[in-house]
Amino acid sequence: MKGKTIGIVGAGNIGQAAGEIFCGFGMRVLCYDLYPPLEWAKAHDVECVSWELLLADSDIISLHLPLTNQTHHLINGASLLQMKRGCILINTGRGGLIDTIALIEALKNGQLGGVALDVYEEEAGLFFEDHSGEIPTDEKLARLLTFPNVLITSHQGFLTHEALSEIAHSTVENVRRFSCGEEALKDTEVIVAK
Repeated sequence: MKGKTIGIVGAGNIGQAAGEIFCGFGMRVLCYDLYPPLEWAKAHDVECVSWELLLADSDIISLHLPLTNQTHHLINGASLLQMKRGCILINTGRGGLIDTIALIEALKNGQLGGVALDVYEEEAGLFFEDHSGEIPTDEKLARLLTFPNVLITSHQGFLTHEALSEIAHSTVENVRRFSCGEEALKDTEVIVAK
């Protein structure tokens, strides 16, 4: 990976941690965020760039965004065509960030060199259950699985002791706050288990 360019899309806590790891591999790190973390970027020799430049210059693109109306299908037919031919796309954010039909087409025509997905657009009910005796009904997922340059994991990003503990503590804290008439936690607030 040394000497390659990676584009980090979404430079929050996770995107920044990923960027720092990639810096350690000797990569040129670009980031795109609506609110670029300029101090962090300067401290880690990361370039905050436009969406268009990130797409055009990156050998690898890694998505670290929440799913909102603005980010839904951020990766689509148009953005895939703006990427460097042979680019590798990684999505550990949310499945709906990528238009799966456009993704399949970009894989078929060689625009993308490979894809790694820890999340999938229609993942509800697919993972963490035994479907071995069933005929697959999700044709897009079945098609993705036929490509030798596609890696799909079953949303492992949240399946750590720390992440599950944080989910549990945040849920309990929000129930407590609701019962007391207080405002719910913001996305950036972290509850530390005692």
